[in-house]
Amino acid sequence: MTVLVRARNLVKEFPRRGAKRGELPFRAVDDVSFDLRKGSTLAIVGESGSGKSTTGRCALRLIEPTSGEVHFDGVNLMDLSPEEMRRRRRQMQIVFQDTYASLDPRWSVGRLLAEPLQLHENLSKGEVKQRVGDMLVRVGLEAQHADRYPHEFSGGQRQRIGIARALMLNPQLVVCDEPVSALDVSVQAQVLNLMKDLQEELGLSYIFISHDISVVEFIGDDIIVMNKGKVVEQGDCREVLRNPQDPYTRALLAAVPIPDPRQVSDREERRRIIAAGLRGQHAS
Repeated sequence: MTVLVRARNLVKEFPRRGAKRGELPFRAVDDVSFDLRKGSTLAIVGESGSGKSTTGRCALRLIEPTSGEVHFDGVNLMDLSPEEMRRRRRQMQIVFQDTYASLDPRWSVGRLLAEPLQLHENLSKGEVKQRVGDMLVRVGLEAQHADRYPHEFSGGQRQRIGIARALMLNPQLVVCDEPVSALDVSVQAQVLNLMKDLQEELGLSYIFISHDISVVEFIGDDIIVMNKGKVVEQGDCREVLRNPQDPYTRALLAAVPIPDPRQVSDREERRRIIAAGLRGQHAS
């Protein structure tokens, strides 16, 4: 399968607050490399502070990497001028975790969705309205919802609006930064199923960032596991989660809660064994 995104040796450093002279900067992303195949989902998993969100933003050049390369559809994004990067942006979008912060409460849903079209395409008002209505229906809402404001929707509906906005320009790549972590489990399932359906329908490629192993297992094709800015394990998602090689990956799996202790599957029993083993290693 053709590779859409190829990242090599990504590094992102931030100056430390109150740093003394000569003190080294904080390295949030440390020599990260990965490939994302067209039409597939690369899951980036790790605990808070592992560098996964910074990696996703570096891949889009929303944050400028300190060093390294990101090739998108054969083009090195690091070589593009600001104007060239702006034109390329229509092919790569992001869905954020916090819909309260990412959706301007003063703008109607219709205006939020119309903005990308107004910036990048030369369409009449009627064409923009049609495209907005069609996209709302595609994500499971109604065309008349364009006249409402973000606060009038539930969390799951707001995330559907965020997804709709990301898809307005028919991108190839969507970075999904913890898109369902703030939602109830039942709503998570609805949004994840919507994302999989849209991926199949539109041929989308996802970089899906999450700390939730069960979500990653459902949606991921490939996976990279990050800890303290470094990739500690990567490969086929199901293979890595079925047979983790790194102790950190094993610890993440062991931390997944068991919904009903009276019904323990083989995998959940394996998680208990792994957790016991990790405790033993720590004690020794």
